[in-house]
Amino acid sequence: MTQERHAYLAMQNAGSPSKKIRRVRTWRLLRLGFLSVLLLLLVGGGMTFMRQRAEATALAAGAKTRGKLYASVVHAEPGNADQTISLPGTLLGLVESPISSRASGYLVRWTKDIGSHAKRGELLAEVSSPETEQQLVQAMAARQQSLSALNLAKVTMERWKGLLDQRAVSQQEFDERRSAYEQAVANLGAVDANIQRLKELLSFTRIVAPFDGVITKRNVNVGDLIDAGATATRPLFILVQMQTLRAYINVPQAYAGGIKVGEMVTLRQPEMPNQKFQAKIVRTARAIDPASRSLQVEVTIDNRDGRLLPGTYVDVAVPSGHNAAMVIPVNTLLLRGEGPRVAVVDEKGIVTLHAVELGKDFGQKIEVLSGVTVADQLVLNPPDSLSDGDQITVVEKKDKEKADKPEKKS
Repeated sequence: MTQERHAYLAMQNAGSPSKKIRRVRTWRLLRLGFLSVLLLLLVGGGMTFMRQRAEATALAAGAKTRGKLYASVVHAEPGNADQTISLPGTLLGLVESPISSRASGYLVRWTKDIGSHAKRGELLAEVSSPETEQQLVQAMAARQQSLSALNLAKVTMERWKGLLDQRAVSQQEFDERRSAYEQAVANLGAVDANIQRLKELLSFTRIVAPFDGVITKRNVNVGDLIDAGATATRPLFILVQMQTLRAYINVPQAYAGGIKVGEMVTLRQPEMPNQKFQAKIVRTARAIDPASRSLQVEVTIDNRDGRLLPGTYVDVAVPSGHNAAMVIPVNTLLLRGEGPRVAVVDEKGIVTLHAVELGKDFGQKIEVLSGVTVADQLVLNPPDSLSDGDQITVVEKKDKEKADKPEKKS
């Protein structure tokens, strides 16, 4: 290409205004897009920073609020002579009898199901015992044989007695005939005794109620094989007399001295917290069990209204026989390696842990011999992490006087 041609093309390119305009517009658009993206990033970053700051402020405020300790307080109470201890027990019927069968066979029918009332002598079930019936028939036939042998032995003895009077036989021969007669009498008596045994055994095929009560369990159905030897472990029925219930409680040795026969005690069922039942101590074992170091006590309760059921778990409040100097709730104690402690709160809400010396345990309350006074505010249900100098906000005082007053609704 010639020099003139190069010069001509260079003049053409330098003189094109449209290309310059396009380049300028392109750079402007790129710069505008970059500024827009930068602005969006700055706005988004600012909003994120503000949100995180607000969340941090709320979290700090919540942590400060949750970091405060709130607790209810209570005062120690002077002891009294009517202090009781609560002991567990199980209600039982005054009489509970497993009803079994002395006769083996097949169950023909039953007349009473669970929950049914039964009167004394009323039929509960009937068993068919064909083997025993056949044994009775056989024993009756054996009696006829024994009776015939007895008659023959008697006649023979009388004949030989006449011969002995005539000196026709010796005394030895007569004694043998007399012995045969006596053996026949004894054999007849044995057969009669066996017949009576089989008759009594057949009478057990009719199972009747031995006393008035309620059927609480039935373990048989029609057609079941009844084994007289196995019914002791699996009785046919359980009959319970529940007009009067009884309960056995084990009183610790430390409180056994306060138990007196004839004294009234209070009984509570957890499912009926607002109801109390009066029971009576009817007897004690009059000896401490060396295995458990406790005294077994039997109490009875009138249940003619049927409100209580046998087998129910109950709490029995029995007198402790001890006049405590001061008692506190057991849920105020902190049991630690250095010994029992209670958390005492002053008027400013500052906690101080006091060492206490414990006395007798009364269930929900326990005796304290030293370490607190009736004026001290004791923290209820203190946390295990509580220590001296902690700040506590008192939300409620559960004094005895306030507990007796109904709470006002806001």
